[in-house]
Amino acid sequence: MTSSIHPTAYIASTAILGENVTVGPFAVIEEGALIGNHCQIGAHAVIHGQVRMGESNIVHPHAVLGGLPQDLSFDAKTLSWLDIGDGNVFREGFTAHRATQVNGSTHIGSNCYFMNNSHVAHDCTVGNKTIFANNVAIGGFVEVGNNVFMGGAVVVHQFCRIGSYAIVQGTTGINMDVIPYMLIGGRPAKHYRLNIVGLRRAGIIGESYKVLSSAFRLLKKKSSLDSLQLTEEVQYLKEWLAVDSKRGLHGFVDISQ
Repeated sequence: MTSSIHPTAYIASTAILGENVTVGPFAVIEEGALIGNHCQIGAHAVIHGQVRMGESNIVHPHAVLGGLPQDLSFDAKTLSWLDIGDGNVFREGFTAHRATQVNGSTHIGSNCYFMNNSHVAHDCTVGNKTIFANNVAIGGFVEVGNNVFMGGAVVVHQFCRIGSYAIVQGTTGINMDVIPYMLIGGRPAKHYRLNIVGLRRAGIIGESYKVLSSAFRLLKKKSSLDSLQLTEEVQYLKEWLAVDSKRGLHGFVDISQ
């Protein structure tokens, strides 16, 4: 199928568009950008030249992808990238910046949903099937796993990690790491319990859920997880915890008070 390009859109001669791409009024796609098959680029959206985008992404009006990092020491001549997978939705006003490192990449996975005015900073990694609600902003070098839900107006300090299947309560400020599978919120932020709804939706139920529940109790006691059955979820949790943290881990709610 042929692409549909509005006559007011600007497409650089060296930009590469796949098949069946739709580009709306006054959109801009700069030199060197790569847009996969079946993507939809909305009115006034800007795709900078250092963007490599997969298939079936939907970019709503006024979203800007691949802009310069908000780093005062960054040399704009540095070759770096914003890499995007397939099937993502970027709503109005969303922004994501390319990396600061030479040949480095800010990476967004597949099947994510980014709501109005959310932001992914330079050198971040966002996994698959993750949702950012309105006005979420993550700082540079943040790592967000798969199937994460970030509530409205969540702000994440640079170098933090958000583990897969975690849910962050709206308006929470994150300045340390968030453990996978957990619900976190409050001021200061604390881990409350397992992300029960998210785990159920992901099919992590029955024995797998019971083992994770045991892991949660052990983590609260700062005890080893070695006594647990090595399910797929526990294996990931142990590997995630084994990685050196630049920020440390948020603590747990003390229900004894």
